[in-house]
Amino acid sequence: MTLAEVTFKVTDGSHHSPSEYKNGLPMFSVKDMRDQGFCYDGAKTISEADYYKLIKLGCQPEIDDILIAKDGSVLKHIFRVNRNPDYVLLSSIAIIRPNKNLVDPAFLVYSIKEPGTKDLILNNFVGGSGVPRIVLKDFKQIELVIPDLNTQKSIASILTSLDDKIDLLHRQNKTLEQMAETLFRQWFVVEAKEEWEEVPLSNFADFFNGKSRPKEEGLVPVYGGNGILGYANKSNYSGKSIIVGRVGAYCGSLYYENKDVWVSDNALLVKAKYDNATHFLFYLLKTLDLNSMAIGSSHPLLTQTLLKSIEIQEPPIDRIKEFDLMVGTMINKIEANQTQIRTLTAMRDSLLPKLMSGEVRVEEAM
Repeated sequence: MTLAEVTFKVTDGSHHSPSEYKNGLPMFSVKDMRDQGFCYDGAKTISEADYYKLIKLGCQPEIDDILIAKDGSVLKHIFRVNRNPDYVLLSSIAIIRPNKNLVDPAFLVYSIKEPGTKDLILNNFVGGSGVPRIVLKDFKQIELVIPDLNTQKSIASILTSLDDKIDLLHRQNKTLEQMAETLFRQWFVVEAKEEWEEVPLSNFADFFNGKSRPKEEGLVPVYGGNGILGYANKSNYSGKSIIVGRVGAYCGSLYYENKDVWVSDNALLVKAKYDNATHFLFYLLKTLDLNSMAIGSSHPLLTQTLLKSIEIQEPPIDRIKEFDLMVGTMINKIEANQTQIRTLTAMRDSLLPKLMSGEVRVEEAM
């Protein structure tokens, strides 16, 4: 069946963006989308009058509508609205309203996410010379395989249970990270002592430049300023490492790893000089707003010399090691969760096309 046949509406948000209104009501665009919903931080807000005007124009979704990244990062995010929306949408997001007598909303999400369907959409229903975008009038005619409703719900239930577990683990990790940051601020900012001496950051850390990425692929993560860029067949650093983005838009970004890595030439590696001080150093760097310290406005740059010269208060080493031990337990849990996330994601991605095609039956997957 075509998408038009199993839906009541295939549209998008507002093609006009009202003026910003501080502390107003949220209006989301594709940049605010995440895997399971929206990020309110940094979202544009508009006046109440503009907000309700856009609702009347159909720019607010309903529960069980499917929202799709339509412009720019096409299909990067696809999710079902699962609670009453307190926002309106811009045209960069498509709004799909399923006919629930014919198609289960959660099943429709996975049907569109299925790799073969995504490839079909990207190759046949995307236009735009500058910013790529889904052409909705054509998109409505995409054909989907729609089994009976009971089968749809069973398939969606299996895949949703995996996504819910992945989401729970992500939220656990976010909570653990917030706990570690709160503990650092309490111990080393709120409870800082006047008698703690001011010393350069070089007293705590050694800095190393990254190197050009190897050509050969492998299993070792390659880190740049924007995180993992790919994988190489060798490492240039091992053990507890802090990676700092040093140039451009990702200047001052921070990553922690406890395994072999390759640090590329648009990042710096930071190593703690003391044993059991890496976690302290990582959260210390997070409090420093490194991006604002970069040299140059059009193409910001962080250098080893600049970082080494930053003045900080020096807490007692015993306090640092106690913090490292406590946070180390949290980091270990985060890493265990990340391993489970990767396993569950691989399982979901493997099951999705097989369940959709009927290669694997629901009974076999359960």
